Amino acid sequence: MKLVYFAWVRERTGRAEEEVTPPPEVATVADLIGWLKTRGPEYEAAFAEETAIRVAIDQFHVEHDAPLEGAGEVALFPPMTGG
Repeated sequence: MKLVYFAWVRERTGRAEEEVTPPPEVATVADLIGWLKTRGPEYEAAFAEETAIRVAIDQFHVEHDAPLEGAGEVALFPPMTGG
């Protein structure tokens, strides 16, 4: 699955995007974020405030309990502000 990172999530991970194959027990967005946090200090820093992370699966906004099955792209980003 392709992961795309935006704003400070991208800055903290040091990556704009990457291809990953999460373990089988990673079934939801929340599981994915938890797994990502174990991948190193940069990921732990990027996802330290899990509830602040917004997510889109295949360009549709979803909640953290959304299933990942069939997801081609998962975008992870901080809350957006208007201006």
